[in-house]
Order: sequence, then C-alpha cells, then structure tokens
Amino acid sequence: MSRIKDISLAKEGRAKIEWIKSYMPVLNLIEKDFSQKKPFAGKKISMSIHLEAKTAYLAHVLKAGGAEVFVTGCNPLSTRDEIAASLVADGFEVNAIHDVSMQEYDEHLITTLSCRPNLMIDDGGDFTNILHNTRQDLSENLIGGCEETTTGIHRLKSLEKSGKMRFPMIDVNGADCKHLFDNRYGTGQSTFDGIMHTTNLIIAGQTVVVAGYGWCGRGIAMRAKGMGAIVVVTEVDYVKAIEARMDGFAVMPMREAAKIGDLFITVTGCKDVIVKEHFEVMKNGAVMCNSGHFDVEINKNDLSELSVEIFERKENIMGYKMRDGRILNLLAEGRLVNLAAGNGHPAEIMDMSFAIQAKSLEYLANNPKLSPALYNVPKEIDQEIAALKLASMGAKIDVLTDEQKKYIEG
Repeated sequence: MSRIKDISLAKEGRAKIEWIKSYMPVLNLIEKDFSQKKPFAGKKISMSIHLEAKTAYLAHVLKAGGAEVFVTGCNPLSTRDEIAASLVADGFEVNAIHDVSMQEYDEHLITTLSCRPNLMIDDGGDFTNILHNTRQDLSENLIGGCEETTTGIHRLKSLEKSGKMRFPMIDVNGADCKHLFDNRYGTGQSTFDGIMHTTNLIIAGQTVVVAGYGWCGRGIAMRAKGMGAIVVVTEVDYVKAIEARMDGFAVMPMREAAKIGDLFITVTGCKDVIVKEHFEVMKNGAVMCNSGHFDVEINKNDLSELSVEIFERKENIMGYKMRDGRILNLLAEGRLVNLAAGNGHPAEIMDMSFAIQAKSLEYLANNPKLSPALYNVPKEIDQEIAALKLASMGAKIDVLTDEQKKYIEG
C-alpha cells in the first residue's frame, strides 16, 4: 500500500514525465527493447532514488521489462509529490512524501524494501546500509543492485574492504557514460539552476568557492567560469589541486577562501567541509549551498551555535545572523541544492545515466550467481549506451580498419 501526499496531483506529474520522455531517446529505445524481451519478468525491483520526473520514467522502463517496481526517495527534499502521485496512478507502489521527517523517511525506505526485492537501485547507500545492518532479512531474495553516486560508492568500497558485503553491487558511477557527463555537465548546470532560481542573484563578477574538484566539482567550476565568476577551488588531493590550477582556477585552503567568497558550493562527499572557523570570517551576505549527497558538508550545528537569530529569508533560504550583525545564508538546508531547490539534472544527461542503470540491472538479472562484491559496469554496456547516444545526437565517428586494429593490438 502506497504512502504519498495527494493522488489528485497525478495528472500534473504525468505531464512532467511525458515532457522529459521526449528528450530521453536512449531510454526510449531500451524501454522498447525491454517490452519485447521482458528481462525482469517475475522479479521485484526496489528503487531509492531522487523521486522526480526522470527517475519516474526509469521506473516505467523497468516495469516495461516485466518487473514489479517499488519506489521511494533518497532525500526528503528532492521528492516531487506530483510525480509520486502519477506513479501510484500508474500502478506502482510508492512510499515517498516531500519534506518528511527523518523517521518517516527511514520508514519509507524499510517499507519499500519489505517486498524483499530481487534487484535494487540505491542512491547514496541508504538501502545498502539498512540491508547490511538493521534489516538483513529483507535481502534474502536479492540478486544484486546498482549504485550511482560517489557517496554511495565510498560506502560500498568500505564494506567490500572490510569483507562485510552481503550481495553484489554494480558501480554505475564509475561508468564513463555516467560520471563524465552526469557528474560534470549535469551537476554543473543543475547546481546553478537551483542557485539562480532560489536567490535571483548574479554569478558574473562574484567569487565562487568550489569545495572539491572531482568530476562534479570540475563541472561546477567550469559553469561558474563560463558565467563570469572568479573561481576558487579548495581540495585535499594534491593531484586534483594541480589540475584545478592548470584549468585556470585559484587554489587555496578553505580557511583562506572563506574570507573572500561570495558563493560557496560544497561537492566533496565528505563531512565538515565548512565549519565554525570558516563561518567566523565569512563576508556579510555570503551564500552557501551543497551539491554533495548528504547535508553534512556544511556544519549546520556550528552555524546555529554561532547565530543569535535564525530566520527564513525566502523559500529555500535560511538566514543566520551572527553576533557582529553579519548574515550568512544557507540554501535548501544544506541538502542537494540542484534537487531540493531545483529540477535536478537535464533530461538529456540522465538519459545516459539511467540507461546505464537499466542495462546494469538487466546484466544482474542475467547473471544471478555473482559473488558479493563491487563490480564495474561491463565495458560493452558503456559502449552500447555511448553509441546510441551519439547516434541520437546526429553524429558519427570513424571505424578502425582491420589493419589498424592489428597495429594497435601489436
């Protein structure tokens, strides 16, 4: 039985899904293929994912493949109630409501796993955490699953290293068609969509501090530079710091960047990236937000303790007044600004990411005896998705001759 906000929102949600479906040609082809082959016939799939239009379409694609699909969110603020309603109206079980308490959020996760799925899609590792700790019994039928976030992969690698992994998982984030495009171009564009929609402030001429120079950080810094910002990168990795410097960005520790930044964007996947010592020296009016998975990169406890007043400035912006009168601004409660205060990644980008997800689940369904471990996406899946995407863009590439292949192979 589903738990959503309001089934009457279904029509609005369906219209949004139909819109993005028009711009996801690769997933359209996979849906057609799955409808014929039914690779998930008789199987249950649980999904914990940012519940918006593009992810809803992925659920439809999996259902077309014969699966019974159970859906919940992976972030209380990213769930769109109209999308949840649309899925329920179309026969899915959905347990997700926008802005629920963390207790309710956890209940929704467990309820969605209570079908004892054969396959799962995790986003951030909350499903994985439950199935390894509090409710191991719910994994008794699990063939395996997919994880597409950097944060979730970190958690899986830790489990694998400790020898505690209980089932196989595929590292969707590691696929070229995911991180090279989703993390870089998707995060880059959607982060600023969320910031600009929420603040209505200019980017050009501002000092934008990007914490972390992984693929997401690269995309954000690139977009900021393109909009005329002065970009500063903070890092803990020497190699990434050199790369940021050679890409034309200033590189410095956060304690120095905190003094000069106008807009701060954390995207590290770690905790306590911006803390008390940084809040104490920030400019009046500084804006902070996060595009990492969890709301731990900007330390909200430190921020609250330093404040004499906390107040809502406008939707998705909380003001924190310091003792000296400065006001620091936090967007979307420090959660994912591109989803909690925006529309998420562009449809064309998620076309590739979700195509990788769908094909990886098919791979698991066809290989039900894999040992518990973290697996890379098979190279042939990555190449297949890339070929389909390039063709949909109206572009072609050269093909090696037999002689060239022999030369390269030695």
